[in-house]
Amino acid sequence: MSFTGGRTVKRAFEFGRTYVVRPKGKHQATVVWLHGLGDNGSSWSQLLETLPLPNIKWICPTAPTHPITIFGGFPSTAWFDVGELSEDASDDLEGLDASAAHVANLLSTEPADIKLGVGGFSMGAATALYSATCYALGKYENGNPYPSNLSAVVGLSGWLPCAKTLGNKLERVEEAARRIASLPILLCHGRGDDVVPFKFGEKSSKALTSTGFQDVTFKAYNGLGHYTIPEEMDEVCSWLTSKLGLEGCSS
Repeated sequence: MSFTGGRTVKRAFEFGRTYVVRPKGKHQATVVWLHGLGDNGSSWSQLLETLPLPNIKWICPTAPTHPITIFGGFPSTAWFDVGELSEDASDDLEGLDASAAHVANLLSTEPADIKLGVGGFSMGAATALYSATCYALGKYENGNPYPSNLSAVVGLSGWLPCAKTLGNKLERVEEAARRIASLPILLCHGRGDDVVPFKFGEKSSKALTSTGFQDVTFKAYNGLGHYTIPEEMDEVCSWLTSKLGLEGCSS
């Protein structure tokens, strides 16, 4: 954020291209899937298209390109700015709000009978989990109402932004308890992750549970680094099929 003459100047967020994978069977759910730092929607759309989930429509947006602090200001695609990965690092709330709103906007045109979800990898997982907290609170950090009715959230190799203040915020919102009781969340993390350490995933899972999220599944993978493997995607498939009540995997 920059300041000129006492006036706060809002950052402009220009999102990149969105890739859509249409359902091969009856459309029952739509999931927005968010890529990691420096990536784009295309690579994940190609992987998601191969999954045996014929009832899901996947929407894979591309993050805005802006200077990233952790890269010394070098521009990259990112859902929000990140300085360092530490528990005391401050969160880029403006960037998180803009990306969560972009996700909600992509889901806003889906038919009323379609179940909605959001998932992602690494910083995309962090944005998905941030969206889950916005849904629980019924609003973004900036106070604007959160419009999407989420039915499932998936985070691979990620972390929960704003974890320390979440409990206090949830206690102040009457409706939050009902929402967090019923929202299923799947977290998967590799024990060998050298980019987003395993403890971040583990602590994020515990933070969600301790603040009242009742349907949190945490899966750890021995030897897995900062990437995904078929075993992990199999878990995502069976979990989504179960939690979204899909008609089942096609062989």
